[in-house]
Amino acid sequence: MFGSQGWCGLAAIGLSAFGASPTNIFAPVGTPADSIFGLSMLVLGITGAIFLVVAGMLLYVLVRYRSRTPDGTNEQEPPQIYGSNQIELSWTVVPILIVVMLFLATARVIYSTQHARKPVAALDVTVIGHQFWWEYSYPKLGIVTANELHIPVSDPTHPLPTYLTMSSADTDHSFWVPRLAGKTDLIPNQVNTMWIAPQTEGLYLGQCAQYCGTQHAKMLIRIYADTPASFAAWVSQQQQPAVQDPNVAEGREIFQHNACISCHTIRGTVATGRFGPDLTHVASRDTIASGSVPNTPANLRSFVDDPAHFKPGALMPPMHLDSHDLDAVTAYLGTLK
Repeated sequence: MFGSQGWCGLAAIGLSAFGASPTNIFAPVGTPADSIFGLSMLVLGITGAIFLVVAGMLLYVLVRYRSRTPDGTNEQEPPQIYGSNQIELSWTVVPILIVVMLFLATARVIYSTQHARKPVAALDVTVIGHQFWWEYSYPKLGIVTANELHIPVSDPTHPLPTYLTMSSADTDHSFWVPRLAGKTDLIPNQVNTMWIAPQTEGLYLGQCAQYCGTQHAKMLIRIYADTPASFAAWVSQQQQPAVQDPNVAEGREIFQHNACISCHTIRGTVATGRFGPDLTHVASRDTIASGSVPNTPANLRSFVDDPAHFKPGALMPPMHLDSHDLDAVTAYLGTLK
């Protein structure tokens, strides 16, 4: 098999061939994605070799015996073999050996991924899939957020993986960030686990990979791999209660006297709903609507007014606020950083 430099070279080829896609499976950034990538390249190499051998033999026969006599018969037919123990043994034993090798290689990757020792300092995150958004809670840190997952980078010399405990609140979902790990299903009344350990700082994108309803295509995943200092600063910010800005007191009152509080939580207020995303620090997020659009005042206002404007079929109903109240609520949400 290739060494690490060989795999890196193939990854570079993949990036140049397929473009620098944020979901490029040929550019893993840490375990277990790099193990999956290595296995994929092994399978691709073996199947590619089989294809070349078979295609080469077919091409040879087509060229070698292409000429015909005027009566339509070949000038020289190949030797007719009506039985060969050697040939029958080869086309039986060789495929079996290939299948066994691929089985053992796959089993090794699955075992090393699913049974990896969990460090004491590992970060725990609970992931709940909803139609059509992601809920992330950090039980040891007292943080609940939505759609944008922040984790620390993992130093190869001192690994700090993030362990995800996953389930669903409604129907089947599938969590897939190609550059970090393989797919893991989120199933109601069942808990599945996976872990990721990105070694490079950056934003990694993914997608719900199991059709879950109308807005499945816009159930996006954004994972921010932060430096230890940046992650500590983010944790400190997220642990704070909602900002009580007196300049937007009117918007806060309107929010608290409408159906918003039945679905959303804003810590430090009377809003304790659990059906929709936690909005305590909604203004600190780069996107809204599960990564569909940038988090700008105009987009936020449009989404509050009519969520179907960005996500047709979204479960959040239109709020039917008048222009004044809509501006006030948007201004209030814009202060929740």
